[in-house]
Amino acid sequence: MRRLLTALRRDESGYSLTELLTVMGILGIVMASLTGVMVSATRAEVGMNNDFQAQTQARMALERFRREAHSACGADPAGPSASVTLKYVTAGTCPTTGGTQVTWCTVLVAANRYRLHRSSGGTCSASGKQIADYLTVANAFNYGTQTNRRAKVGLTLTVDRDPNRQGGTYRLTDDIVLRNSPRPAA
Repeated sequence: MRRLLTALRRDESGYSLTELLTVMGILGIVMASLTGVMVSATRAEVGMNNDFQAQTQARMALERFRREAHSACGADPAGPSASVTLKYVTAGTCPTTGGTQVTWCTVLVAANRYRLHRSSGGTCSASGKQIADYLTVANAFNYGTQTNRRAKVGLTLTVDRDPNRQGGTYRLTDDIVLRNSPRPAA
């Protein structure tokens, strides 16, 4: 029995150092490739999530602005601008100055990056409540009175979290009628 065990031990041959180093090298290359793929996939997922959040903020901002503009009776200034002040009916009439007002504006954060803010009163700045981020256009508002129609405010929110990337632009556009604006003469 002892001779049999000794003979079996002599017949056992293991892996050589060269074979072990070769396997370790191949395993290292495969693991490095898999790690690169996983890091790339994680970055892509984070980027898509951030894009989705920026787009969702813009949609919610448009809805909120739409609700407030529908209740307004007038706005300032006329034409394309980076801010618009919505005026609300006070004491049965639409005030030309003063009264209840809400101002929406775009504020420059960095090159080609703006934030949408909202403030109570006639002025707006970065100290107002931030509503949306990653806008790429400053003049998001366009107010105009219409002949034979009620006044309306155009709002264009162009969102792009990474302007250097191809095809990441998301655009929301709406013309909102000020329901409390004076009725046009028939």
